[in-house]
Amino acid sequence: MTRPPVIIGIAGGTGAGKSTIARRLEEELDPGSLTVVEQDAYYRDRPDLSFEQRAQVNYDHPDSIDGELLYAHLSALKAGEPVAVPVYDFVSHRRSETTMMLTPGPVVIIEGILIFVEQRLRELMDIKLYVDTDADIRVFRRIRRDMNERGRSFESVRQQYYATVRPMHLEFVEPSKRYADLIIPEGNGGNLDIALDILAERIKNEVQRFDMVASPPPNRGSGLLRETNRRNDF
Repeated sequence: MTRPPVIIGIAGGTGAGKSTIARRLEEELDPGSLTVVEQDAYYRDRPDLSFEQRAQVNYDHPDSIDGELLYAHLSALKAGEPVAVPVYDFVSHRRSETTMMLTPGPVVIIEGILIFVEQRLRELMDIKLYVDTDADIRVFRRIRRDMNERGRSFESVRQQYYATVRPMHLEFVEPSKRYADLIIPEGNGGNLDIALDILAERIKNEVQRFDMVASPPPNRGSGLLRETNRRNDF
């Protein structure tokens, strides 16, 4: 019986530090054990719109995400199957003709601002994290990223923040925090390290728990019960 990957969802507002948490987790676990899927790759392609129209799309609303494809791909990864992930061009606001093949490792991370909004997507996740970061820090990171990596002007980033980013955060992202198993105070020094230690241990327990169920040793029922209880104590 093949062990399915442990699926970890990392949500939080724009610029919260979701990718940083993913990198820190990779340092805590075995090298190469993580496969990371970014929700941003699944923005809908809108060839029917002009560039000017695409620039005005509300990319912080759940409807901007190709939810069917994201769900299909995460389901396939959970089943141990490789997927061809879209490559999204943030300068042209179009999906590229090329794709990126991803093969699931023992741990698959799906990260994005809206990944907890849809119930069926949440149900694929074994562990759900929410990275909680102050709004002023997130705004600064958003401005720096969009200007340096996506060719945006300061004024366009500012306008988008007040028009869609902040309202959608309050309507969709922040409320989804209630679905998290663990809320991580990103940038909070020692508390962050403690949270990551707890999380890494939880992931190892998830992997070990499946191994025990798949190949239970004789007369070890009580040990399995303790492992299950330890999982529920998280």
